[in-house]
Amino acid sequence: MSELNLGGLTTETRNQKTMDLDTMGVHDFVRVMNAEDQTVAVSVSHALPAIEAAINAIIDSFNQGGRLFYIGAGTSGRLGVLDAAECVPTFGTAPEMVQGFIAGGDDAMLVAVEGAEDSAELGAADLRKAKLTAEDVVVGIAASGRTPYVVGGLDYAQKVGAQTISLAANADAVISRHAQIAIEVPVGPEVLTGSTRLKSGTAQKLVLNMLSTGAMIGIGKVYKNLMVDVKPTNEKLVERSKRIIQQATDCDQQTAAKAFADADEDVKLAIVMVLTDLPKDEAAARLQKGKGFVRQAVRG
Repeated sequence: MSELNLGGLTTETRNQKTMDLDTMGVHDFVRVMNAEDQTVAVSVSHALPAIEAAINAIIDSFNQGGRLFYIGAGTSGRLGVLDAAECVPTFGTAPEMVQGFIAGGDDAMLVAVEGAEDSAELGAADLRKAKLTAEDVVVGIAASGRTPYVVGGLDYAQKVGAQTISLAANADAVISRHAQIAIEVPVGPEVLTGSTRLKSGTAQKLVLNMLSTGAMIGIGKVYKNLMVDVKPTNEKLVERSKRIIQQATDCDQQTAAKAFADADEDVKLAIVMVLTDLPKDEAAARLQKGKGFVRQAVRG
C-alpha cells in the first residue's frame, strides 16, 4: 500500500467528453453531466449479484444480533455515516445497530483530516473501539478501491471473524481482495477529473441505499412498501405515521389516530391492532411471535 498508482484507476483518467469543461457554457455543461450521471445506474446493475449476496449477509448478521458497520474516508466515509444515520428514523433502529466510521473521526465529516485515510491502523482501531464481533458485518467503502484506512478495517474484521464486504468504483480494486463479498461499480472517468464525489459517489449512494433498505426489509421493518418502524420524532413524522397506518389498513383518519395513540405511537403495532382487531398486548405478542413481520403477525 506504500506505492500509489492512481494513473491505472478509471476514476482518475480524463473524460474525453469534457476536455473543454472550462469553456463549456452552462447549457452544455448540465447536459453532459446529466448524460454521464445516467450511466451510473447501468453500472450498478452489473453488480446486482454481489449486492444481493451482501444484503443476505447483512440480514443473517442482524438475525444473530449482529451490527452493520460502514468504514470509509472522505466522500465514501461521509456516505456511510449518512446511510447509518438515516436508519434510525426510517427503520426505528437503535443507533448502534448501523454505524458509520470515517477516517479522521467526526471532525472529518466537515473538514478533511490530513493523512487519516493513509493509516491502515486507524481503520482497525476504530472497529476495535466499537468492540467488533464475529456476528457483525463490515462494509469498506472506497471509490479508488485502495484506501489504506479501509483495507486496515477489513483486515481487522476478517481476523475477528466478521463478515466483510467491499464497495469500490473501480474494477479489480485492492479492497476487493480484502473482503469476502466484493462489490465493484466502475463508473468510468468523472466529468471533473478525479472528483469522485460525482459519479463514484452517486454509485456508492445507490448501492448503500440497497444494502440498508434490503436488509431492513429482510428483518421485518417494512410492510408492503411502507416504513412501518418509522419513529415519529417530529410533527411531520407523526402525521406520516398516521397516514402509514391508514394506507396499511384502509382505515379512516379517526381510526388511525386512535390506534396510533393506543399503541403508544408504535406504527407497526397500531397496524396489527387494526388489522386483527386485537388489544395492544395481544397484538404485541403476535408481532413478537412473527419476529416483527406484520404479515406473519396478522396471519397469527
